[in-house]
Amino acid sequence: MGLGVSIFLIAIGAILTFAVNTSPSGLNIHVVGVILMCVGILGILLSLIYWESWGRGGYGRGYAAPPGDYPARSGWYARGYRPRTRVVEEVVDEGPPPPGPPPAGPPPP
Repeated sequence: MGLGVSIFLIAIGAILTFAVNTSPSGLNIHVVGVILMCVGILGILLSLIYWESWGRGGYGRGYAAPPGDYPARSGWYARGYRPRTRVVEEVVDEGPPPPGPPPAGPPPP
């Protein structure tokens, strides 16, 4: 849920709470309005909390690479995302094993 949907829910909730005077039987419109406003406020708070993880966020905050750190970590790499590492395992068939010692003769009597 984005900021637009959250603001829309708050607006609808405020209209139902403060502007509507009638109420159908079995449903309290004012309570529905308050619930919609609470959900909208929660949506705004969650959007603001997770905004930085989706967008660029933090303009003006730079990253100074320590000496010897090349390439300098910046952008998505500095935030902890790493490119996938591809592991390829090769099976080497070296043929049959080398022959062992000759078999022992019959046991002495």
